[in-house]
Amino acid sequence: EAAKQTDTSQGTKEYDITIVGGGMVGAAVGCGLASLPLTKALKIAIIDSNPTLRVRKSLPKDDAPDPRVSAITPATVSFFKDVGAWDYVQECRHAPFDKMQVWDYTGWGYTRYNARDVGKQVLGYVVENKVLHNALLSCLQDKGFAEIICPAKVKSVLFPSSAQSVSNSKSTGQSNNNKAPSTLSEGPSHANSPNCLAKVELNDGRCLHARLVVGADGGHSQVRSMAGLQTSGWEYKQHALICTVELETENQTAWQRFLPSGPLALLPMGNKFSNIVWSTTPEQAAQLKRMTETEFVQAVNSALEHECGPHLPSRISRILEGIPSISEPFQIPPRVIGLSTERMSFPLSLMHAHAYASNRVVLVGDAAHTVHPLAGQGVNLGFGDAAELARILNEGILTGSDIGEISLLKKYERERKLVNLPMMAILDGFQRIFSADFGPVNILRAAAFNGVQFLGPLKKQVISYAMGGKKWP
Repeated sequence: EAAKQTDTSQGTKEYDITIVGGGMVGAAVGCGLASLPLTKALKIAIIDSNPTLRVRKSLPKDDAPDPRVSAITPATVSFFKDVGAWDYVQECRHAPFDKMQVWDYTGWGYTRYNARDVGKQVLGYVVENKVLHNALLSCLQDKGFAEIICPAKVKSVLFPSSAQSVSNSKSTGQSNNNKAPSTLSEGPSHANSPNCLAKVELNDGRCLHARLVVGADGGHSQVRSMAGLQTSGWEYKQHALICTVELETENQTAWQRFLPSGPLALLPMGNKFSNIVWSTTPEQAAQLKRMTETEFVQAVNSALEHECGPHLPSRISRILEGIPSISEPFQIPPRVIGLSTERMSFPLSLMHAHAYASNRVVLVGDAAHTVHPLAGQGVNLGFGDAAELARILNEGILTGSDIGEISLLKKYERERKLVNLPMMAILDGFQRIFSADFGPVNILRAAAFNGVQFLGPLKKQVISYAMGGKKWP
């Protein structure tokens, strides 16, 4: 059965939840809702400007991998399995990696991570974004869940005030023992009247009313802006250059070297292909894009290999020699031999919404937070948002709460900020510390690398946190 679709006829419809943005995280919210016992009965709409959103796609495995990829954690894989989307990923190209090596441009320190250090087979998977997106959409289509409204753009969103919702409830004589219905399907109520619902107006004149609007519309979120939710953040004055390259040998290790201008990552994609994510100055990014293929390959190899490996007889290393460890020797990264796709670049920034929720509105993914891509955590945080929001809404229905009530949505906000804020702080700190080229900072950086490398318990803690298996203590 295909996912429910709309025509372009005029009129007003009512939904329990309207998801604005049908990208990876928006589709993940839909899958999360479809997989839980109470939320799967909700009436859902997904609005997106992409006219092909509802078209089932066949993704060839023989072409060079698309450079737009995500390094997904085991926690994200578990979510995909729980909602039934992982089987679709397995039908397409996806590359596991069981090791990761991170090292400094000074050559004073390095760290190698191995999945077996924490009793796992893999640290994660590198998957093309289009594969992840297609898997989630296919899951929705096969379940016949959600009405996909596309192509469509949101013209305006009007949200009722909390005071208005309260007064509407009082006017009908509702109390804690006579709550507003959790969903539209629970029957007529003044709390379901258009005055108490969010109103979403589309650019073609159609109008939707919803008990909850989910903003999954990216870093420049219209929903966030229309809801009056403020943000803080800054530009990094860096661009990320991405492309797919071919290596001399097959690769199952994720490599990342911190250079003075920013980190350079080489991520495995299977069949001797790897993905490049090179964060650097806008000027160097433009220069790298202008290079010939030969020049670019030479630049990548030089950046990965120059003074490669620890070459300082560090006192730190000698001090730590007698401590039980799970250390591994430094490895030379594989050589790049060719460029397989075009080179793309985009500016980098950090942004965080002061609040993820207000009355009848909630933010997920990049609409709530954007991070530096140096650890590939951005989309994992978004998938975590999707999973937690579905769980909170299912719990809310169970207890008879209104799914658009701010007190319920604030539970989601609190839970996700406990995860997102520490990760954002760590990634921002890494970016700043590893971009500094100053003697004392270099020594402290090397000490941190060597400390993680040689201290087994600390290394296990770092691996578990990066894999999404636990919150930072």
